[in-house]
Amino acid sequence: MAASVRCLHRLQATMRLAVSMVARLGFRLQELPSVLGRQLSCAQDVLRRTPLYDFHLAHGGKMVEFAGWSLPVQYRDSHVDSHLHTRQHCSLFDVSHMLQTKILGSDRVKLMESIVVGDIAELKPNQGTLSLFTNEAGGILDDLIVTNTSEGYLYVVSNAGCCDKDLALMQNKVREFQNKGSDVGLEVVDNALLALQGPTAAQVLQAGVADDLRKLPFMTSAVMEVFGVSGCRVTRCGYTGEDGVEISVPAAGAVHLAAALLENPEVKLAGLAARDSLRLEAGLCLYGKDIDERTTPVEGSLGWTLGKRRRAAMDFPGAKVIVPQLKSKVQRRRVGLMCEGAPMRAHSPILSTEGTVIGTVTSGCPSPCLKRNVAMGYVPYEYSRPGTLLLVEVRRKQQMAVVSKMPFVPTNYYTLK
Repeated sequence: MAASVRCLHRLQATMRLAVSMVARLGFRLQELPSVLGRQLSCAQDVLRRTPLYDFHLAHGGKMVEFAGWSLPVQYRDSHVDSHLHTRQHCSLFDVSHMLQTKILGSDRVKLMESIVVGDIAELKPNQGTLSLFTNEAGGILDDLIVTNTSEGYLYVVSNAGCCDKDLALMQNKVREFQNKGSDVGLEVVDNALLALQGPTAAQVLQAGVADDLRKLPFMTSAVMEVFGVSGCRVTRCGYTGEDGVEISVPAAGAVHLAAALLENPEVKLAGLAARDSLRLEAGLCLYGKDIDERTTPVEGSLGWTLGKRRRAAMDFPGAKVIVPQLKSKVQRRRVGLMCEGAPMRAHSPILSTEGTVIGTVTSGCPSPCLKRNVAMGYVPYEYSRPGTLLLVEVRRKQQMAVVSKMPFVPTNYYTLK
């Protein structure tokens, strides 16, 4: 009993610290992906730690719970400073909580195409794509990145919050294919995952690799030695809208690699708070808030993830629901919103100018770059055109908002000329 009480007191203290820190940043608790409005309890058992846990503490990381993991929400710098540093220089994020898997065997593409909407067969060696797991009702089970590696397997990265259901989905499908005599297999990759994001990220990383990063465009991948750590998979992608990479690094080399990158003054550590505001400025979805099992790809403005061949074949889960939506006006669409005044918050009602509630905000925050309040939410199709004036209820007061194109801040992904 005494141990349980101590556990509860420690967790309550952690929550009070997080709430206090979030308040200083000008955010509400439910807006941060690191908390998602959930209370901590001993029933959640011990939070999982990435290989960089002690490294975060040593560098002033303020740790909070996210998807069963203890992760830094910010460091000694303010959230806004970290955000702007990423846009102007580059920042290092620990995203080791993400689920990394390999799909193996000669039937690996066929297996993956049985559970995602993308055209995996068309991917060139070491090319990747954003795709979606969908259900038979057309809802989004998760978003993920699939890379067709030159080593003969598919490398898959999906969300930590969906880890259990994603892994079960893939494992069940592997067993189903194996029972039919197909050559498929699955391995969980027990690597750390580091994201180096910002306009100087490639310049920083180039000092530690022999490969020419100018030949590695957005959504391509290669295995290389990075600052003396062999067996790293470097993928040109990220969740900020900036140029950058995600580095899948053997767990034993994670601290060494992070320390090596931080030796460059261009690099600072950044946490979940900056990651959330950066992705929102870039118009990128957070699963569980902006998209979920009740949202189709077309409603979520993600119809572009459906491969042309897959649309024609209608051979992915939920195709009978999703494909017809591409040619019709769906009842609701994800849109961007901008407003003056108080920041729009998740769950804030969206109203027509006549005062009728027509939708809901799913993500919102002040934009450090634009000095305006930005948000995403769902409205009926007839209200989804950019420039449409609406009302948003914030703190029980109605204020004007305008439907805006996304991304709010232009993206800077690196592509070959």
